[in-house]
Amino acid sequence: MKYELGLSSCGKELNEQLFSEYQRNGITKMEISERYYENFDYKEVARLAQKYGVELWSLHFPFYPEGTLDISATDATVRNYTLETYKELILQGSAIGIKIFILHPSCGPFDQNERENKLLNAEQSLRILAEFADQYGAVIAVEDMCRVSLGNTSKEILRLISVDDRLKVCFDSNHLLQEEGDSFILAVGDRLITTHISDYDFVNERHWLPGEGKIDWKKILSALEKVGYTGPWLYEVEFAIPQTILRDRELTCEDFARNAKEVFEGKEITVFSRPKPNLGMWS
Repeated sequence: MKYELGLSSCGKELNEQLFSEYQRNGITKMEISERYYENFDYKEVARLAQKYGVELWSLHFPFYPEGTLDISATDATVRNYTLETYKELILQGSAIGIKIFILHPSCGPFDQNERENKLLNAEQSLRILAEFADQYGAVIAVEDMCRVSLGNTSKEILRLISVDDRLKVCFDSNHLLQEEGDSFILAVGDRLITTHISDYDFVNERHWLPGEGKIDWKKILSALEKVGYTGPWLYEVEFAIPQTILRDRELTCEDFARNAKEVFEGKEITVFSRPKPNLGMWS
């Protein structure tokens, strides 16, 4: 394999069977991604990870479209609550060995007249989180976003991470609607520390398996090689079938392992699905 394989836990139950399937299919990295962490059993997940030789590579901070968690919020109360929530997750996650924490620079739709103000708020929040994470040997990775969210271009991501040299980038391959993925990778260069791999139709984010959308994966691999990327090829795709595509069945860990092998070797990608016709932005 060109890169170690990783898979986000998004939509998956973190049980012994899942960890066993990771191990059996050579998936060595896990990103923990939960909507709510209030009752999350960190010790049990760490136990299973150690038992099955899976590295708890990263943790995705929760994000709510309704804006109750948002580092760029114009409401200082929301912003401060977000920072305290994320600091607690850094404490809990770093205690079980997680070193990379993924965040969205903004959450939910907002009045674009507030964009500059929200960018300034996000920059201030990122300074605080970068400093806090560093105390625990961890780093913050800012994820590129889609549509009109903050960080929807490499230029804006570079502005956000410029406030602290310790900030890194998570490349989400299916979020960019204003530039090509390979151009984004080349722009952020060695600040890239991890990935969210999935495919899409260039209309909106879809989180499809590579080969189901329009991304040129040879260009992506070439760009990653040029910037000296050494992190995992980490999928952010659910097992369940999304509403935007017709699949013959749900995905398995074996599908991700085969998909990565085919992408890395430049082979024809196995596809057992078809996008629904006439998909619009919000289909």
